[in-house]
Amino acid sequence: MNNSRTHDEPDTTSGDDALLEHDLQLAERGIELVKMEGRVFLRFRGEARYEGLRVPYKLVPSRGVLAKPSKWRKLDLSARRALIEERAGERDIEELRRQAEEFVADIADRADEVGWDPMLFLHVLNELETSEPAEYVFDRISQRLAHAVEREEEERHAARTKESINLAEYPQTFEAASKMRRRFIALLGPTNSGKTHRAMEALANARSGVYLAPLRLLALENYERLLEAKPHGQDLKVSLITGEERRLAEGATHVASTVEMLDTKTPVEVAVIDEIQMLSDRDRGAAWTAAVCGAPAQVVYLVGAPEARRAVEALAARLECELEVHVLKRKAPLSMEPGAVRKLRNLRRGDAVIAFSRREVLMWRDMITEMGLSVATVYGNLSPEVRRAQAARFREGQADVVVGTDALAMGLNLPIQRIVMTTAIKYNGVEEEEISAALARQIAGRAGRFGVHEEGFVAGYDDDTHEIMRALLREKVPPVPSSGFAVAPSLEQLHRISAVTGETSLVKLLKRFVHNIDVPDGFFFPKITEEQNERAEWLDTLPLSVAEKFTLSLVPVSTKVPVLQSAWEHWALSLAKKKVCPLQPHPDSLLWQNLQEVEDTCRMYSAYAWLGYRVPEYFPSTELAQELAREASERVDSLLQQQNAAARKRPDKRRRW
Repeated sequence: MNNSRTHDEPDTTSGDDALLEHDLQLAERGIELVKMEGRVFLRFRGEARYEGLRVPYKLVPSRGVLAKPSKWRKLDLSARRALIEERAGERDIEELRRQAEEFVADIADRADEVGWDPMLFLHVLNELETSEPAEYVFDRISQRLAHAVEREEEERHAARTKESINLAEYPQTFEAASKMRRRFIALLGPTNSGKTHRAMEALANARSGVYLAPLRLLALENYERLLEAKPHGQDLKVSLITGEERRLAEGATHVASTVEMLDTKTPVEVAVIDEIQMLSDRDRGAAWTAAVCGAPAQVVYLVGAPEARRAVEALAARLECELEVHVLKRKAPLSMEPGAVRKLRNLRRGDAVIAFSRREVLMWRDMITEMGLSVATVYGNLSPEVRRAQAARFREGQADVVVGTDALAMGLNLPIQRIVMTTAIKYNGVEEEEISAALARQIAGRAGRFGVHEEGFVAGYDDDTHEIMRALLREKVPPVPSSGFAVAPSLEQLHRISAVTGETSLVKLLKRFVHNIDVPDGFFFPKITEEQNERAEWLDTLPLSVAEKFTLSLVPVSTKVPVLQSAWEHWALSLAKKKVCPLQPHPDSLLWQNLQEVEDTCRMYSAYAWLGYRVPEYFPSTELAQELAREASERVDSLLQQQNAAARKRPDKRRRW
């Protein structure tokens, strides 16, 4: 028979130690001498009592570990006896008993708070085979109880959250719209099909209405369009409302607004929701879901690309709204050029050259300008005012060519005859990838403005890009999904979750909204942005209310731009300290900044204005912020023109290209 013992099995009766135990009468005092887990140690047996509980234990006291087996073997019996007597005195036994009783009392009380039998956790005090001291065992049991309580609380909070919010009832949260008999009219077609013009005519002729835009630029353009309209020979009273700007007309009957700023409480006759295919946008789709469900208008025009048809039909059926669908065709033909452009000298007046980054746009601008053509510049970092000013230069013939990002694809009606793609590869925030057929079609559609050109053309600058664009324009664009419409959390919903869970952490509330609310059939689906969640983690470290954290998490600044991130953190810290944070402009500072710095300064002022409208008591300089943003926009436009002029004065480099 093999009498060997594994290293984890306790050994309390071997050799000289058995004689030693008998000599010291350890067993009679409830003490064991054990070899296990590479240690020689003492283990005390006893019983802890608390309010009727009798909990037996066998535990290693704090000084119970005597030596490693190798060292123990080198000690003679007298040395072993002396060490045991030192570590196994009555004081040690009593101290461990006191610790055990305090621990048992603590676990019993905590278990009682949640209605559990404490022996579910305490029974292991007499069963664990370990060389670790009692403090370690107590800590492990305490953690087990804490985790069990957390799981129980989590399940309880999840159940309460599910009971408190049911996304099937999402449309009913828009009281004004849900009480109206609404009718939907979908105007679907490619760029240059006249769909927006048709919807805006209906809006201008209505007694009251709202236009909802994907961009501040579009809101501004259609605000001016409504001001210029004279239905029945009379001027309209129109307000402009965006996140960063308010132009409120007394007695206004019409509003041009960004989609996120929809007033869901004031009934109107007509609403126009532009770019309805944005329902499927990863970050902003929830705003279109809210607009379709919540626009309080008798007639709602849904304007956008043909691929949105199935989604529009599904929403109309779910909302029990009558639906008319009109599919419009492009008014001017669009064709691929026979071949790629290949050389800068082959560019011509009326071209729009597309790149996908600010750096690339400015590089192409400089190369084209050095060839002798004048250039207007449009990219996403520019404010709406600068984009309009640059677009006006091209529209009025002051610039031969416009160079821009895909920002040109939405919100600017320009007399472009040909779109020239420098690339079909775009960075998506994670990696570079080929653009979608939908985006390719939207960009290409800007060529051949109806009433200006008889036909529009598309070309790649190089052969590869040319063939990719040819393939993308032939590709069938996948339809917008007809379920899973994104719903973003509202402050009211977060307060409701907080009320039933007692939680005030924005991270936890957002997580509960995404994972715990009731989503019966998936038609509506909870969604938050990654950026909002990242901001919430930092905001939770500050003494802010749920409402304050929620507002700050939505401030429109890029966390990837250090100066904007720094400004946002400063505003959050000021609000946490309840300090008023007026703007402190630096005189003539714009004169010393380069183009990128002025652009970022402009965005910072706009973001401050956004925050000022929502928390005016702590951010009171809203009007100043708007004024400074306008000055910064003018400075950006001026710098762009100066750079264009400087490039044209450089030595002729045509032979290089």
